[in-house]
Amino acid sequence: MDLQQIKQRFGIIGNAFGLNRAIDVAVQVAPTDLSVLITGESGTGKEVFPQIIHQNSARKHGPYVAVNCGAIPEGTIDSELFGHEKGAFTGALSDRKGYFEEANKGTIFLDEIGELPLATQVRLLRVLETGEFMKVGSSKVLKTDVRVVAATNVDMEKAIKESKFREDLYYRLNSVPIKIPPLRDRSEDIYLLFRKFSSDFANRYRMPAIKLDEDAKKLLMGYRWPGNIRQLKNITEQISVIEQKREIDAEVMSRYLPYHTGGNLPALIDQKSMPGGADFNTEREILYKVLFDMKRDMNDLKKLVHGLLEDGPVVAQSEHANIVQKLYQNDDGSFISDNNVPTVPTFNNVSNDQHTGIEDTEEFVEESLSLADKEIELIKKALDKYNGKRKHAARELGISERTLYRKIKEYQIEG
Repeated sequence: MDLQQIKQRFGIIGNAFGLNRAIDVAVQVAPTDLSVLITGESGTGKEVFPQIIHQNSARKHGPYVAVNCGAIPEGTIDSELFGHEKGAFTGALSDRKGYFEEANKGTIFLDEIGELPLATQVRLLRVLETGEFMKVGSSKVLKTDVRVVAATNVDMEKAIKESKFREDLYYRLNSVPIKIPPLRDRSEDIYLLFRKFSSDFANRYRMPAIKLDEDAKKLLMGYRWPGNIRQLKNITEQISVIEQKREIDAEVMSRYLPYHTGGNLPALIDQKSMPGGADFNTEREILYKVLFDMKRDMNDLKKLVHGLLEDGPVVAQSEHANIVQKLYQNDDGSFISDNNVPTVPTFNNVSNDQHTGIEDTEEFVEESLSLADKEIELIKKALDKYNGKRKHAARELGISERTLYRKIKEYQIEG
């Protein structure tokens, strides 16, 4: 089937590029058994695409099971998906097949997949990888041959970072991604959908279809539609039932559009979420803040340098002095006038020629660790202390006078 036939068969209204692209991808992936993850805001019609995939696949004669994961309580979702044995928990009066067992040889659609508990995500990952699962309360491994199509309106990457969704399961489900565009990105389709819903409700309630004047039409197409197609359908039904006049103007239309702002204006960033709680509404204010911070840091640096220079005379090479001087000078060479910055101190820029012969480093002589050198040094000190009297020197050194003679002869100590 071509694109238009698919739209007619599944009741899809619109010609936006994003919508056509999503349908085209669904048709192309249908003959395969790849897992598909459908993403989009709530109310965009994600539930239609698993049916397109199923009806255009080799499994179209098999069962199609749709499960809303967000509507099942956490305590019973494992039992709903994989079944349970009799007596597995209180109230389990008999064996029960789960959705994966019921959908064998067919397709299972897991809506709101982002609401699955982490423990259930582990079980689902095993089914996707091996086709095996176990019922609650059973140790018997069962097999199933099922095609999984999932959908969510949750930001999955954010959920993964917050450890609310398993990353390995996300990549396993996201073999083929399909993105459904929101209604505000399909402005050319809004009026078409309104006419379709108006006609449907006119037939249902047996009354003339409502029509819009040009101003009401512009108002309708300029609204952001946070609830997407579902919201548009509900508002169309309200107008069809409540309004006596069948010609709707902008004033009447505005009463049915909550929080109407007059157009698709960009939303302000939540100020509380800004770093440090700063209340920035424009990029210009952020830029000003950065510049003011830089100026404050520069003033702090000037005060620091001034304090170091006031501690005593400073000798600096000319190129280093010039760098510090520039902190206090304008581009034309004049000094900055700033009440917060003290007058520039005078630099003692002494040339290297005037300090020829002055060493600013101390020569380091490595100490000898030789025992012989130490002995010679101690003997000389003892002899000097007692003016060459060897008897007293030997006593001072704690050795015999004979040993001292031998050491003097051995080391050839004079005096």
